[in-house]
Amino acid sequence: MTRVVTLKIDDIDATGREDETVLEVALEHGIQIPRLCALEGLTPVGACRLCLVEIEGTGRLLPACTTRVAEGMVVKTNSERLRKYRRMTIEMLFAEGNHVCSVCVVNGRCELQDLAVRLGVDHIRIPYLYPKRAVDASHERFALDPNRCVLCTRCVRVCGEIEGAHTWDLMSRGIDSAVITDLHTPWGESDTCTTCGKCVQVCPTGALFEKGMAVGEMTKRASFLATLAASREDGR
Repeated sequence: MTRVVTLKIDDIDATGREDETVLEVALEHGIQIPRLCALEGLTPVGACRLCLVEIEGTGRLLPACTTRVAEGMVVKTNSERLRKYRRMTIEMLFAEGNHVCSVCVVNGRCELQDLAVRLGVDHIRIPYLYPKRAVDASHERFALDPNRCVLCTRCVRVCGEIEGAHTWDLMSRGIDSAVITDLHTPWGESDTCTTCGKCVQVCPTGALFEKGMAVGEMTKRASFLATLAASREDGR
């Protein structure tokens, strides 16, 4: 039997099941925590590190999306320490890629852009790397612009966990990490892609997009995930 625990999140008394994460309980109580990789319906991985929180009695910061709640836990989600850390993380994401919002198909509908505004990131204090990454437009309906990818792995997880195709994966390490299709073959030549478009819809930036979209036209719809995931659980 799953036990219900009580805790404090930002001085708010909260309750949750012991199998829930800090992020889930916070959202249930109307407390928003910045995040890019976490999405309802997908397995949490703690990749973006934007949802890190302070937990009383623990010296290090912990990801809210993968940390289970416990009885008596005291959580801070919006301290100055966390705000500085998140601003630096956003700055590093912008500096590591080529995020030119003015020519992006999701300008005004981008989760990275929204977080930058929310966290007060109006300039970048570290040098831009300006990597040279080729756009893959080989697919008949969609395209991949790795210059805008933040390595949240939403595409990898939705393709494997929901669609079951396992088309997407990660290659290499560190600054050379990248999402790829079918062992780094062009997306249009993939033998496993079902052209379902789920990866495009869950991408938080303009890294994955539909062809034929002009600046600011692309709207992502990831709300289907929770319904599909719940349906699969009910059917087991």
